[in-house]
Order: sequence, then C-alpha cells, then structure tokens
Amino acid sequence: MHTLSGKRSLIALTLLGLSGVAQAHTSGLPHIDFATGLAHPFGGLDHLLAMVAVGLWAAQRGGRALWLVPMTFVLTMAVGGLLGFLGVTLPGVELGIAGSVLILGLLVALASRLSLAASMGLVGLFALFHGYAHGAEMAAESSALWYSLGFLLATATLHISGIGIALATRQNLLRVSGAAIAASGVLLLAA
Repeated sequence: MHTLSGKRSLIALTLLGLSGVAQAHTSGLPHIDFATGLAHPFGGLDHLLAMVAVGLWAAQRGGRALWLVPMTFVLTMAVGGLLGFLGVTLPGVELGIAGSVLILGLLVALASRLSLAASMGLVGLFALFHGYAHGAEMAAESSALWYSLGFLLATATLHISGIGIALATRQNLLRVSGAAIAASGVLLLAA
C-alpha cells in the first residue's frame, strides 16, 4: 500500500508538471489579506512546481538539508517579497522563476548532491525571484504582514508536501518526477 500511495503522488505531480503553462500572477487583482496570500502560490504552475521541487530535493539530500534548504527558501522569499512590495527593481524576475522550475527539476532528476551551502544559496536565489513576484503584485492597500504570512505558510506547506512525496516514492520514480518538472520549466521559459 505504501508503494501504491507513492505512485499516486508521483502520477499527480507528473500530471501537474505536464498540464500546461500557468503562472501564479493574478492579473492585477488586489492582494489584501491572509487568505489571498495563502491561496496565491497554489494559483500557478510555476510557483507550485518550484516549491514542491524544493521539498523533493531537500528530502533527496537528507540530513540537515531536509529542513535547512526549505527554511532558506521561505526566509529568503520573505526578503524578496519585501523588495517587491517596496518597489525595488529586480531584473529578470519571470526568467528567474521559470529557470528555477527547470533547474530544481533537473536537480531532482539527477539526485544532485551539491554541498549544503551551495544548495541553500541556490534555493535562496530562486526564492528571491518568487518572493519578489508575490510582493510586487501586492496592492498598496494590502495588509503586507498578513498577505506575506499567507504566502509564506503556503510555501512551507508545498515544501512539506514535496518532502512527503519524496519520502513515499522510490528514487527512480522521483527522478522521473524531477524530469517532468524540468520539462515544465522548459515550457515556461519558452512562453
């Protein structure tokens, strides 16, 4: 039963990865509360896949990376969100987000064993772009604190989901999942 559950998780993640290109940017709708922030990362394939991939990769790495890699993403994403909300210019945000899906998918597909510091630095870089996108789209009348807490909690939940999927899935199936995520990254970059 354990393997069947893992296979279902893998199938669901693979289908998400191949379902088409969507982005978690809500076309100028105001972001004003915790619930909107909580829902935002689930609204687009780019954010969803990158955040789940962080969890998948952290679980593959194991040890301290299991919690340090996702924690780095969440904390650095908060910094990126603040930069976006304050209107600080960050070039290449969409490219950084799409590239993160590709690269994180490849890291999972290859079961990459970068050093812990390099792993944290890489996810931190990607988190800046993801956080910036969330913060830049926040309406001026928003409750920045509550909206941010919502998208940070959603991000942590997606990381935990990725960790759970990785722990319930065989390594070879997990690598296929990473390849599907990377393929989605290619599609996002081409869009």
